[in-house]
Amino acid sequence: MPEVREVAPSLREWERIAAHSHITGLGLDGLRAKFVGDGMVGQIEAREACGIVVRLIKQGKFAGRAILFAGPPGTGKSALAMAIAKELGKDVPFVPLTASEIFSTEMKKTEFLTQVLRKAIGARIHEVRKIYEGKVEEISIEKAPHPYNPYQQIPVGATIKISTTDESKRLTMDQTFAIQLIQQGVETGDVIQIDVDGGRIVKLGPSEEAVKDKKLDLTSVQPVPVPKGKILKEKEFVYPVTLHTLDVSLAKQSGSDFFSLFFGGRESKEIEPEVRKEVDEYIKSLVQEGRCELLPGVVFIDECSMLDIETFAFLNRALEQELAPIIIFATNRGITTIRGTDIKSVHGMPLDLVDRLLIINTKPYTEKEIRKILEIRAQAEKIKLDDEALDYLTQLGTRTSLRYVIQLMAPSFEIAKEERCEVIKKEHIMKAEKLFVDVKKSVEYLKEYEKQFLT
Repeated sequence: MPEVREVAPSLREWERIAAHSHITGLGLDGLRAKFVGDGMVGQIEAREACGIVVRLIKQGKFAGRAILFAGPPGTGKSALAMAIAKELGKDVPFVPLTASEIFSTEMKKTEFLTQVLRKAIGARIHEVRKIYEGKVEEISIEKAPHPYNPYQQIPVGATIKISTTDESKRLTMDQTFAIQLIQQGVETGDVIQIDVDGGRIVKLGPSEEAVKDKKLDLTSVQPVPVPKGKILKEKEFVYPVTLHTLDVSLAKQSGSDFFSLFFGGRESKEIEPEVRKEVDEYIKSLVQEGRCELLPGVVFIDECSMLDIETFAFLNRALEQELAPIIIFATNRGITTIRGTDIKSVHGMPLDLVDRLLIINTKPYTEKEIRKILEIRAQAEKIKLDDEALDYLTQLGTRTSLRYVIQLMAPSFEIAKEERCEVIKKEHIMKAEKLFVDVKKSVEYLKEYEKQFLT
C-alpha cells in the first residue's frame, strides 16, 4: 500500500542563525559610522577605522600590511572582521581561521600558513575569446549506430543555423558539440554561445521572440533578447581565482611521476616552491599585459595570542613579500607570555611585529548599545520580547556579558513556547537564568564546592 509521510519542518529548508548572521556590512555613511547600520551597533571609532582600511584595500594601497583588533571579550572583534569581508565584496578573498588551526599534524606550519596566505590573494583574469552567439533557427543532430550496440543510436555530429538581428550562419560541428547540444536541451528559439577554443556550448535561455510565439503566460526561465551585430565576435570573460587555486591546478598538471603511472597518482598536501614561483611569474606577466587585476584579500586570525614565536616570525617575513594579503589579528589578551618563549609581551606578540601593526581598539558596549543589539538579534532569530523582558535582559547584560544574554534568548523562547506564549516575558528569562548560569555564578559555585571537585 502506498505510504504518505509528512516532512518534518526542520527538513524542509536550511536555516541556521549563526553568531553574526545579522551582519551585512560596516554601517557607514561615507567614512562616518551610523549608530546602527548593516547589523552593526556602536563601536563608532573602530568601524570608521575599518572603513578607511576597506577603502585602501579596494584601491590596492594596503597590500602587505596588518591590523590588530584588541579589546575585551564580546566587544565585536569577529563581527568587525565579518563586516570588512561583506564590504569587500565577493571577488575579494576573505580567509578566517583561529590560531589553533595552524598547529596540524598533517602539514608543516609554514606550508599551512603559505597556503592560507595564497588563498587570500585573488586575481581577476580578463580573457578575450572568439565566440559564435545567436538564436537557434534550425538544429539537426546526426546519429549513427553505437559501435558495440547496433540497436543504440549515438550522436556523431550536428548542423545548426543561428542568427542575430543582422546576419545568420549555418555551422557544422563534431560529436563533442553535438553531445553538449543534447545534454543542455538546446532547441529552436534558444540563444546560445559557442566557444570554439574552449570546446563549450552555453545555453543562455529562450529568446524573447520564442516565448512570445509559444504564448507562454508563465515561465521559470528568464527570456533573453536576440543578440545584435555579427555572429562571430570577440567577447571578454572575467575569471576570479586565487593564487592557491592556480598553485593546486599547476601542481596537479606537473605531478605525474613513475608512481602515478602505475597506481593512479597520489595526493600531495604540500606544493613545491617552484610551482608557486611559476604561478607568480604567470600572474605578473598577465598584470603587465593588462589582462589581470590583483585583489589582495584578507586573512583573519582570531585568538592570535595562541600563535608561537616561529609562526609570528614567519608572518612578519611574509608581510614583506611582493605578493602578500592583508592580515587581521584579533586578541582579548593583555600582557601575556609569547608561546615558545619565556618573554612576556603586549597581547602575547613580539614587539617588532606589534610595532608594524595598525591597532584598532574595541570597547565594552554601553547599556543603550546592548539593548539595540538584543533587538537586532531577536529579529534575526525571529523571537519576540516584551518591553519588560528586553529591559531585564539589557540590565543583565550590563552586569554579566553581552554574549551571555544573547545566548539566553533561545532557551527563554523555548520556555515561553512550552507555556503556550509567543512572546518572551521577564519570568521566562528569569527561569532560563536559573538553569543556565553566567561566568560569575559559575565561579561562585566552584568556590562553594571547591573541595568536592577533582584536582
